[in-house]
Amino acid sequence: MDCVFCAIINGEIPSSKVYEDDTIVAFKDLSPQAPVHILVIPKQHIKWGYDVTPENSAVVAHIFETIPKIAKEQGLDNGYRVVNNCGESAGQSVLHLHFHLLGGRDFTWPPG
Repeated sequence: MDCVFCAIINGEIPSSKVYEDDTIVAFKDLSPQAPVHILVIPKQHIKWGYDVTPENSAVVAHIFETIPKIAKEQGLDNGYRVVNNCGESAGQSVLHLHFHLLGGRDFTWPPG
């Protein structure tokens, strides 16, 4: 498997980690779209949202339980946005399930 996020998880590619536990890793995005732009990924390779099942959905729950802690540590007291792109036409460029934690600026809706 040739997955850049798996390589980051395995320590083969350096990253600016802000959080790690047995299940997930969070690190700064290389092309930030906001003053705070963190990627939160499961250590288990799940390609995308279509592959979330009852057997692996606990990792997604854990991500959403951990995101508020990361947001607080990053000083996002005024709010933040969480984005998941599912599939290439939705903008998913790395086929490993991941969530963008964005904050530190005001956002508009729709995002465009």
